[in-house]
Amino acid sequence: MKQEPCYILGIESSCDDTAAAVLNHNKVLSNCITNQEIHNQYGGVVPELASRAHQANIIPVVDKALKQASIKQNDLSAVAYTNGPGLLGSLLVGESFAKSIAMGLNIPLIGVNHMQAHILANFIDQKEIEIPKFPFIGVNLSGGHTQILIVKNYFEMEIIGTTLDDAIGEAFDKCGKKMGLDYPSGPIIDKISKLGNPNKFSFPVPKVDGYNVSYSGCKTAFINFLEKEKKKNLKFIDENISDLCSSIQSNLIKVITQKIEAAVKKTGINCVVIGGGVSANTKIREFLKEKNESENWKTHIPPIEYTTDNAAMIGVAGYFKWKNKKFSALSSVAKSRIKF
Repeated sequence: MKQEPCYILGIESSCDDTAAAVLNHNKVLSNCITNQEIHNQYGGVVPELASRAHQANIIPVVDKALKQASIKQNDLSAVAYTNGPGLLGSLLVGESFAKSIAMGLNIPLIGVNHMQAHILANFIDQKEIEIPKFPFIGVNLSGGHTQILIVKNYFEMEIIGTTLDDAIGEAFDKCGKKMGLDYPSGPIIDKISKLGNPNKFSFPVPKVDGYNVSYSGCKTAFINFLEKEKKKNLKFIDENISDLCSSIQSNLIKVITQKIEAAVKKTGINCVVIGGGVSANTKIREFLKEKNESENWKTHIPPIEYTTDNAAMIGVAGYFKWKNKKFSALSSVAKSRIKF
């Protein structure tokens, strides 16, 4: 029996990407993103500039998403948007626009937790890609968050480990900046590291209780090492860039992978689901592939286009909320920090 269409408009504006997507149930019909390149010159996101850019970008990107999906506004069943966590000014742009559409079309408004959406990106309907089965170990790796979770269902996710200071993506960017790499540095380090020796330089792996992690010490040790070597040789970074990238990437990934291994061993849950921009990293993907083969783990990583901030993940999270009638009130308020 053919399903009746359920068109969900997803809107994502938590940081510096203005994104809109249209899904029919959990199948993506369009996924449009407008990047804000203005931040590159500052080496990081400037909140005020980000919110202004969202205001300029949101109407064109939503219009593009609807056209690519070949539907009209009146066909929409609901509108889902990121209600946190993120930059408050950026969140408010997306929230205000979503509320306007919901009010104008008299359709449900659905607020979505950005971090939950990263995990639920793995439930987007993809040909030949298996959907995860509950329960599983969820791992969020991004520029703003590093989390290990036990995921019992679409809406019940318990954080059992988190970063005590810097997120993994933030550590990549700060280390990259010290090497003179452009922002964001994570993908650049990943690319350059393929030509280097991951064992050339050694950096400490912090000992932290439980499933929590710390990246501040790794970053500081790396920066201090660079400063020390530059005093001996001003061209040290340029002459060793491949090995430096490979070594620091290996170190940063090891910090989280040892905690993932510990969580699997302790809980007995051998299904691991990754989300967030750093899930695109080659080293983390190699680790998961090896565990699949050697220890019979069941691992899930979303396609590259659904790893960084995108509206498709907001739309699929919104779809599951729509199915369960978990709607948001028009009086709801976006928050820069939000609990699961």
